[in-house]
Amino acid sequence: MRVEIWSDVVCPWCFIGKRRFDNALEVLRQKGFSEPIEVVFKAYQLDPTAPLGSPTPVVDSYAKKFGGRERAEQILHHVTSVAAADDIEFNMDIALRANTILAHRALHWALEHHGAIVQATFKERLMSAYFTDGLDVGDADVVATCATEIGLDGSSLRAWLDTDNGLAEVQADLDGAVMREITAVPSFVIDDRFLIPGAQDVDVFVNVLERALTR
Repeated sequence: MRVEIWSDVVCPWCFIGKRRFDNALEVLRQKGFSEPIEVVFKAYQLDPTAPLGSPTPVVDSYAKKFGGRERAEQILHHVTSVAAADDIEFNMDIALRANTILAHRALHWALEHHGAIVQATFKERLMSAYFTDGLDVGDADVVATCATEIGLDGSSLRAWLDTDNGLAEVQADLDGAVMREITAVPSFVIDDRFLIPGAQDVDVFVNVLERALTR
């Protein structure tokens, strides 16, 4: 089975959805399901117009999008509380909204050179960098450092990011989302046949995966 997850590094529900999906896979393993499940992350950009090299406080971005600072703070407080219930630490007061194209290219590099499991670990680190550590995930040096922290060759990745490598793959992911009519993330596509939209509860993921495995 292959599960493709369209998500963005700066999407709070994508981080929450990833954690819940990971927990669902663990539940399946405990139930005795032994069929291998390959999980691959696909690129999606919540704000492709975000300027490169100009990160902004996330509360400002949310205020602009949702009609004011008060509403933005309410939304951020809500997702922070939900994340905490899934053992994820959000520090939205220091989070920096940035263009995520470099992060998505780096994730393709990890997939191509190291495989899906390493890509998933890298995805988790980049999300933690944004949501927990307040780092600029639109900065090539930050992305390369995150790679080094999980045991990858950050220097090689940093040099790779100075080229145009990975741009075509990211565009293919974005086109793939359009083709599948994915307009919100996270979206989980199972064997290109079943779509699970959103950060569902663990039980929902388990039930859908069980049905798909049985079929």
